[in-house]
Amino acid sequence: MTTTKQTQLFKEDNTMFPVCYTKILERVNNINGAKYGSTRNYINGAVTYLSPYISRGVISTKLILSSLLSKGYKPITIEKLIQELAWRDYWQQVWVAKKEEINNDLKHKQNPVLNTNIATAIVKANTGIYAIDNAIKLFYNTGYLHNHLRMYIASIACNIAKSHWYNPAQWMYYHLLDADWASNALSWQWVAGANANKKYVANQANINTYCFTKQRNTFLDVAYHEFATMQVPKVLTNLTTLDLKTSLPKQTTISLNETLPTYIYNFYNLDPNWGKEILANRILLLEPSHFKTYPISQKTLNFIIDLATTNLSNIQIFIGEFNDLMTQHRLTDVYYKEHPLSTHYVGTEVARDWMFSVQGYYPSFFAFWKRCKKELNY
Repeated sequence: MTTTKQTQLFKEDNTMFPVCYTKILERVNNINGAKYGSTRNYINGAVTYLSPYISRGVISTKLILSSLLSKGYKPITIEKLIQELAWRDYWQQVWVAKKEEINNDLKHKQNPVLNTNIATAIVKANTGIYAIDNAIKLFYNTGYLHNHLRMYIASIACNIAKSHWYNPAQWMYYHLLDADWASNALSWQWVAGANANKKYVANQANINTYCFTKQRNTFLDVAYHEFATMQVPKVLTNLTTLDLKTSLPKQTTISLNETLPTYIYNFYNLDPNWGKEILANRILLLEPSHFKTYPISQKTLNFIIDLATTNLSNIQIFIGEFNDLMTQHRLTDVYYKEHPLSTHYVGTEVARDWMFSVQGYYPSFFAFWKRCKKELNY
């Protein structure tokens, strides 16, 4: 059973995420900032579909905000959209500050936890919740999930099936075109109560409202107070042990001019405007160690390679570790963008474009947002 709204989304598969930079900028220009706030929680809401490009560093939250303000939007009228962009920067700031600590329960131990796997019904899109199952099928097809559906799935995995958040979060990250480990892992922890003071749950009525379904008599068709004592539904008791792997392409010969500077691009930095006026070697570095720890699907891998080869002139791909690249090609003048997963790089580190000047760790988003908001001209 598929709703009309979901059927429409399925038809978007081939054009949902173009890789040409011009098309991406058109999408930025076409944001309906006024409508976003009132519709964003619905599966057909006026969301931006820009998250894969933000996560891959093709565009920044700062660029999007600048575009919106240049079109005459007042911050107060698009505050919810600015906040959602700020959440992405906030999660990144937490990652910068906490580093590998975000791979563990950050604030509280998730409780209760009955397993460290993931319910097979989630992986196979067979939970019996029509909106969820159809969303997961769409997810496998497109690499995209609406934010509300991410929360629903995480809640079912962690708070109903009582799985520890880490492996289910890796499953979702693996398939996401917008795979951002900070945003993904910390959001899952937020849902599971490991990075928040309470858990997030949604019942069938909530799902029906935002997903345009009318389903009844599911394991989620309960009042909210019943979640506290709910036993794991039978449909969620069978578990899957994940074996997620990235199939990197074989290395081909690359040729570098050792007299030129070398710009390093990676999974989190595919910015086509970065140093474009400089004559330089440009390398997309795909490190096996990175993808062993944070595996991604073939669809996501193809997406980043297509983004790089379409928008970055003379880009070459190096499959190997950063030190291997340096040693094999005797590089001395290297530039790279700051990121928690690039701390082992050696060379000149370049700051990322943040939406606000606010940096450092804040224990809550709203403490962070309170500082950011001061930089907006209300």
